[in-house]
Amino acid sequence: MKEITIIGAGLAGSLSALMFANRGFKVTVFEKRPDMRKEEISAGRSINLALSERGISALKRAGIDEDVLNEVMPMSGRLIHSISGEKSLQPYSGREGDCINSVSRGGLNMKLMDAAEATGKVTFEFGVGCKRIDFDNNTLTIENDNKELKQVKFETIIGSDGGGSYVRLAYQLGGVRRFNFSQQFLDHGYKELVIPPTEDGGFRIANDALHIWPRGTFMMIALPNLDGSFTCTLFMPFEGKNGFEDLDSEEKVQSFFEEYFPDVLQHMPTLMEDFFTNPHDKLGTIKCFPWAIGDKALLIGDAAHAVVPFYGQGMNASFEDCRVLDELLDKHNDDFALTYAEFEQVRKANADAIGDLAVQNYYEMRDHVAHKDFQIKRDIEVDLEKTTNYNSKYSLVTFCDNVGYAEAKKRGELQDEFLLDLIDKGEHVGKSSNEILELINKNIKV
Repeated sequence: MKEITIIGAGLAGSLSALMFANRGFKVTVFEKRPDMRKEEISAGRSINLALSERGISALKRAGIDEDVLNEVMPMSGRLIHSISGEKSLQPYSGREGDCINSVSRGGLNMKLMDAAEATGKVTFEFGVGCKRIDFDNNTLTIENDNKELKQVKFETIIGSDGGGSYVRLAYQLGGVRRFNFSQQFLDHGYKELVIPPTEDGGFRIANDALHIWPRGTFMMIALPNLDGSFTCTLFMPFEGKNGFEDLDSEEKVQSFFEEYFPDVLQHMPTLMEDFFTNPHDKLGTIKCFPWAIGDKALLIGDAAHAVVPFYGQGMNASFEDCRVLDELLDKHNDDFALTYAEFEQVRKANADAIGDLAVQNYYEMRDHVAHKDFQIKRDIEVDLEKTTNYNSKYSLVTFCDNVGYAEAKKRGELQDEFLLDLIDKGEHVGKSSNEILELINKNIKV
């Protein structure tokens, strides 16, 4: 039985290690960062993430879903904050129980590592970076915190080392002929801020929704945490008016928030400290192919397909990678060459689709959610989901783990186009949900 070498102990790497261990494989995971269970370190780009059906399905396959779901904050919809302070809830779905879940990135990562170690088949080596991979001779060169180099043999490598993946770089440096790679950055970045809990540990704003302050060319969102706080993320251009580089003094930041986010300013007592202490960072999409080298190596998660965070699917897509990989190992009786080959064919189109959808959803969240026609369309879709078997594009992506991202994108975009045209012509007025569904089914063929 093969021994598995995993590069990267983040979310995808740790879940993958657990799934391989559940199959009986011995696993070694190399992680360049310290063990977050023992040292206070940054868990990554965000302290919380949105867990939805695709991610839950993968956690269920690994046998850890109930443990994780005990420590999430369910969010039933988007709570839109207008500049005048008015609020409106846009449900994620018309079906009862459909929600996304705010979960601690670090807490989830540690839980996955603990579960993997508990199998007795997984060893984590922290403070160990990957420096060179010789795919011809199955040799990995690693470096510890003391800059000492060591060569180790491997049988198969799983590259789950994130958007800056060294394993992917090794593909580019000669591991794979005709390796295709693209990296596309937005001209907008992000900065994390915080709404702390009240003095008695309560929530300052509603804790059952994802809050959005859409402002056209920029926006802020907030997700609840179990401790009563909210992680806020400000997305805006790097340059120009209302850009990060323009907000270079406390006076400018104060004036900016008073003008654009007046209803939340009172809930952010540490705004100035957070704004000038926390860095602003870039947002980008990574696409590449191929992901596999025979039975020797495979890229998964952000290493294969990093996406911007605006559909809340980065973690879910990576977890779905782990589930699909495990299912294909079943199908091919642990034949890694056949599994890897089918995996990259099955996942590539879906990864590209969610990458494109995430960028599109940024423009929707910062601008379109406040438009009248968009709100009418969402009201129609919520009614359809309450009374029929219809699924909006958002529901197809977020709640239908039996529908691939590529199919969800194609079907969802056709539905959006049809409904907005129906609204523009006023032909939705007076029609029941069943009548609208009949029109959709008649006019849309996927």
